[in-house]
Amino acid sequence: MEVQVAPLRAWDDFFPGSDRFALPDLKDISKWNNRVVSNLLYYQTNYLMVAAALVSIVGFLSPLNMLIGGTVVVLVFLGFVWMSHNKDVLRKMKKQYPTTFVVAIMLSSYFLISYLGDVMVFMFGITLPLLLMFVHASLRLRNIQNKLQNKMEGIGLKKTPMGFILDALEQQEDSINKLADYISKVKE
Repeated sequence: MEVQVAPLRAWDDFFPGSDRFALPDLKDISKWNNRVVSNLLYYQTNYLMVAAALVSIVGFLSPLNMLIGGTVVVLVFLGFVWMSHNKDVLRKMKKQYPTTFVVAIMLSSYFLISYLGDVMVFMFGITLPLLLMFVHASLRLRNIQNKLQNKMEGIGLKKTPMGFILDALEQQEDSINKLADYISKVKE
């Protein structure tokens, strides 16, 4: 299956007034997780543009440290994903607590980067874009078009770069199972 880049969403849809933002229900973690995953898939190109702008600014100011920081984060992420596929304890943690898994990756990256280079590059060039994405994805309410696009991604009609990352973090299986259950109920 070939990878498709998601379209750039209109900026007034991406960041409109406060009427499209709300605090997530902190008591229902699965619903909050579903909102984050849906928004990450739907607005992935917008997130990429914002992250690219921040990484470019930091990379322009400190190119070698940004290259080292980016390499360390990618290698730590790949290492954690590989270990989680080989260790059941890590796999369960990744599935049940994806935020904890990402925080563990970021803390490990932080300690390696502090050993190798400039921590401020890590904070502003890598952590800040990820934090902005997470905050936006947590607060942005979903719309009908968002839900439809995510269903297409979930059942495999469309595969995007963010879909691959979320698959590596095992965050799409629940939505696929829910959709399969829904389809079987409709057939009955």
